[in-house]
Amino acid sequence: MTTEKLSLPITVDKSHLITIGEQLYSRSIELIRELINNAYDADATTVKVNLSKDRIEVIDDGTGMDLGGLKQYFNIGSPEKKLHNKSKIYQRERIGQFGIGKFAALSAGSVFQVLTQCGEFAATVTFDKDEWERHPHSWELPMEVYPPDPAKGDGTTVVILRIKKELKKDEIEKCIIESVPIKAPIFKVVLDGKRITPKEYIGQRIPFLEGTEFGPIHGEIYILPESRVSAEDLGISCMVKQVLVKKEFFGMESWGAEMARIRGEVHANFLPITSDRSGFIVDSPEYQAFYEVMIKFLKEVKRILGGLSDKKEKIRVKRALKDALNKVQKALFKNPEFSPFGALPIAGEEGRGLGEAGEVKNTGESEKVRIKKEKKKKKGKKESKPTVKRLTPGAVIQKLKLGNSGVTCCLDHFGADEPECFTEGTIIYINRDHPLYLRQTKKLETHTMHIARLLTQEISLMKDPENPREAYERQSKLLRDAFVDEMK
Repeated sequence: MTTEKLSLPITVDKSHLITIGEQLYSRSIELIRELINNAYDADATTVKVNLSKDRIEVIDDGTGMDLGGLKQYFNIGSPEKKLHNKSKIYQRERIGQFGIGKFAALSAGSVFQVLTQCGEFAATVTFDKDEWERHPHSWELPMEVYPPDPAKGDGTTVVILRIKKELKKDEIEKCIIESVPIKAPIFKVVLDGKRITPKEYIGQRIPFLEGTEFGPIHGEIYILPESRVSAEDLGISCMVKQVLVKKEFFGMESWGAEMARIRGEVHANFLPITSDRSGFIVDSPEYQAFYEVMIKFLKEVKRILGGLSDKKEKIRVKRALKDALNKVQKALFKNPEFSPFGALPIAGEEGRGLGEAGEVKNTGESEKVRIKKEKKKKKGKKESKPTVKRLTPGAVIQKLKLGNSGVTCCLDHFGADEPECFTEGTIIYINRDHPLYLRQTKKLETHTMHIARLLTQEISLMKDPENPREAYERQSKLLRDAFVDEMK
């Protein structure tokens, strides 16, 4: 029994090309991205996109294509751009990889024409979906060659006809901003006569550059001011060859509302992407190295964000405290007999701890305490050390003068389970972590009133600690006089 060696031809159904175009690029708008990026790869300096109800035109002034270039253009899956990954004139790193992006046009219209001119060669090639399917065994496309027009110059125009669905201009503009290298030098895109410019962020900019065994990672992150925060376009833009592939969060989902303040972009040209350019091959070692770098960097971003939030919060607390002290001082002026020091308040001033943080020393003292200390000194007894309270870097400290003495008010974080406020000597501590305090901080008016309530409570108790009922009545009178203008 003999064996016979035969060959089996591999064939591809022509309809698969249409399937590739219509399904791989499911959104019609993606054809604009592909055509502009092809123009960038061809060293174009200007790309014009013109839209109408039944026609889309993408015109570039790149190098154009000769006959060999056209054959290469319609060679599906050609490795040309991988083998020659730099453009001829500007040495741009080419974006395209798979050679199938052109068929994204079929998701928008059933006919696309390629008009190109390169030196002494000019031609038009037409791909008609209906004609292509009508002749299943023919794999040739009609091409018309004609004399070049020197006044026109080199370049390529792609025209999409028989539009299935009208594309929205605002969606196209967004696609161009996110998915086209419009930040590249000597390159611009014009949509219906309007030049498209990159998105700009306002806020604290944090640039970074990190190296990996596969290549560098660089970019910039912005912390937006709260006035600019929105729920749109959340995440960090991950770019490959200056084109957005996907937006990632890198664990920021656990940050709560603060996540909405983070924007920016990161570039890593070594990342492997899916064939439709909509995502990364996440189980690749390249992506794993990239992800680890980003997680580490965003920890630093979160630390900076926390510092900015604390700084803004500190400004709000200072303002509320200052307003409260002014109102309490006004009330004490009207009721001098309520002062624990027996003197009229003469002024309010800001006090500082050691660098506004670290330690606050209780140097204020009542007249009775001062007299007792003087007697102790006369008797030769050792003076006791002032009370010291450890504070956080975010502590807010201000002093209210009452005659030759006064009280110091310190707002700091002492923990949710600690008292709402407490006094040591003439220092009144207010706990910014207490649930009641947190509830009153959303509006300046209620924040100020809450601080004033705590201050008058402690000052009233200083007057006569042994009689809380009278202290309560004094506090009620002080609060009324402090806010009498608002009540009117």
